Amino acid sequence: MERSKIIAILTGAISIILAIAYLIIVQILDYRDMKPAPISELNQPPAIVATSWY
Repeated sequence: MERSKIIAILTGAISIILAIAYLIIVQILDYRDMKPAPISELNQPPAIVATSWY
């Protein structure tokens, strides 16, 4: 019974460490200043769609 308690505590601690690391990584990535794409990169010629009406 003692070994199963140690394994349970160890896996719980690993889970909490991973959860905290995930939250820290998300906060760091969310803190970055995201800039929109340049308009010159988005201007593409329109696609021509040919349809036939019967």
